[in-house]
Amino acid sequence: MAGTSTTTPQIPIRVFGGPTALFEYGGLRFLTDPTFDAPREYHVPGGQLTKTAPPAAAPAELGRIDVVLLSHDEHPDNLDDSGRALLADVPLTLTTPGGGQRLGAGARGLADWESVELDRPGSGTITVTAAPAVHGPGTREDVEPITGEVVGFVLTGEGLPTVYVSGDNASLDLVGETAERFGPVDTAILFAGAPRFSVLFDGALIVLDSAQAAEAARILGARRVVPVHYDSWAHFTEGRPELVAAFTDAGLLDRLDFCDQG
Repeated sequence: MAGTSTTTPQIPIRVFGGPTALFEYGGLRFLTDPTFDAPREYHVPGGQLTKTAPPAAAPAELGRIDVVLLSHDEHPDNLDDSGRALLADVPLTLTTPGGGQRLGAGARGLADWESVELDRPGSGTITVTAAPAVHGPGTREDVEPITGEVVGFVLTGEGLPTVYVSGDNASLDLVGETAERFGPVDTAILFAGAPRFSVLFDGALIVLDSAQAAEAARILGARRVVPVHYDSWAHFTEGRPELVAAFTDAGLLDRLDFCDQG
């Protein structure tokens, strides 16, 4: 299945720190992985996660949210307390099958390559398709018992650019599967940051590092890459300088767009 890449102007995207970004697409407003808590520590199995910076805006400043695209609900750096509260006011949250059950009313879990059609204001539809993702090295069978299910998303529609949201994915092979079905994409919102934990997978990456993000951009044929989930948390081992260096080395710096925060 080919993507619907067009010469449509790039969609505006606002980033708020961590994995959280807001964009309008086909008249609907989408929010990724809402995290709006102040800096704090979260106790999680086997240790803790430390948020180091506040969000660039508060939920009350966002305006209407039509759909939340939630890569997974089990980690506070992807869905924190403020984010959970926000979901109550959003008509639809798309997430993993398990997350759809845990989050209850308003949430819908999508299996790999499952699609949902959303009505656009006025006329037409947007198709959101679940893209496979794995939150660590190796196969899902190896990883999911430890880090849980994750999901990415591809957004398409007649006359609209193709948008890919990776979620907390560490597999370039799965990026390749998405590219085969939907590439080239116009905008790729890539979760990066090279997070590692010594107690998980012997310190191996659980999400893309900067060089892998650049390779993902190449695989996808992405015209534009908006990196997220590389700042505001202590467990990231790479940030903006490493992303700039990696995309420069790959000859793709002109595709990198950090957007304006807030």
